[in-house]
Amino acid sequence: MAFKLIDLPYEDTALEPAVSAETLSFHHGKHHKTYIDKTNAAIAGTELDGKPLEDVIKAARGSNQGLFNNAAQSWNHGFYWHSLAGAETSPSEELSAMIADAFGSTDELKKQLQERGAGHFASGWVWLAEKGGKLSIEETHDGDTLADQGFNPLLTIDVWEHAYYLDHRNARPKYLEAVTKDKLNWSFASENLARGTAWVYPG
Repeated sequence: MAFKLIDLPYEDTALEPAVSAETLSFHHGKHHKTYIDKTNAAIAGTELDGKPLEDVIKAARGSNQGLFNNAAQSWNHGFYWHSLAGAETSPSEELSAMIADAFGSTDELKKQLQERGAGHFASGWVWLAEKGGKLSIEETHDGDTLADQGFNPLLTIDVWEHAYYLDHRNARPKYLEAVTKDKLNWSFASENLARGTAWVYPG
C-alpha cells in the first residue's frame, strides 16, 4: 500500500502570520508530496512495499541514500505539521516539570530553540526530544531524522529555507521567533511524551 500525503491538521491560514497559507500550499502540497511520491516510486515492488514508513527509513539508512532522504523527509514533514498549532496550547504537567528541570522555563526553552535553529548551518531540523527521561534539543542536518535513532521526538521545527522564505525571506530568526511564540503544539508534545515511543506516520 502506497504512503499518503497526510492532511494538514488545521486550515491553511491557521498559522499566519508565522507561516502563511501560500507557504503551506507549496511546502505541504508540493515539497512534502514530492517526498511521498518519490518514496512510493522507490519501494514499489520491493520487499519494503507495504512496510511502515519507519521501517523504510531504518532499512534505507546507510544503504540507499536517495530512498532514505525521501522517506525521512516524508516522516519529518508529517511530524512537523503536527508540531504546529493554530491555537495556543500548553504543556501537560509532566512535560512542564521536565521542561523546568532541563531548561528552567518554557520561555527559556523557546529561546534555546530559536538560538539552535538560527545557528544551524544550512538546511535541517531542530527538535525537542526525550531520551532516558530527560529532555534535550537536538539537530539533524538536511533530510536526517530522529525517527529511528532511539529518541522520542516531541516537537520539531523545519529550518530549510522553503519553510520560511516566502514569508520571512532569509530572516530565519524571525521565522523561529514567530513559530515559537505561540504556534508550537504543546498538546502534541505532551501526547508524544505520555506515549513514550516515537510517533508513527499515519499515512
